[in-house]
Amino acid sequence: MGGEEKKRAGHPRDEELVKAALEARAMAYVPYSHYAVGAALLTEEGEIFQGGNIENASYGATNCAERTAIFRAVSQGRRKFSAIAVAGGMEGCAPEEYAYPCGICRQVMQEFAGKGFRVLVARSVSDYKAYEFQELLPFGFGGESIR
Repeated sequence: MGGEEKKRAGHPRDEELVKAALEARAMAYVPYSHYAVGAALLTEEGEIFQGGNIENASYGATNCAERTAIFRAVSQGRRKFSAIAVAGGMEGCAPEEYAYPCGICRQVMQEFAGKGFRVLVARSVSDYKAYEFQELLPFGFGGESIR
């Protein structure tokens, strides 16, 4: 990426997915950091699974919004995903910056991200950036690495 941000032509459901991620922030449980993140995961079949970050006093047990959405979908038998949207910011405020997935979330995405999987980071429905997953984890370690 070389420091340049990329904005790609939108896909038909991008705005819907971003809106769902912004709405998912309301599900966040953030009594310690007050930094609420929402994620919306789009399955290849067209379903959307939402998730918010869930904090814990031990911090290590905290779960990010992206993994919450992915785990919800996987626990319901879904395994193929086409995109995820992420939006985060201080609780009660509109996002001011783009919230990118952390390293652990990127690794979980690697497990399920097929070719063409996209990651949207958003501040609003009209202000978001789209990336191909491989741009965010270019040398990902996946199942094919251990077979």
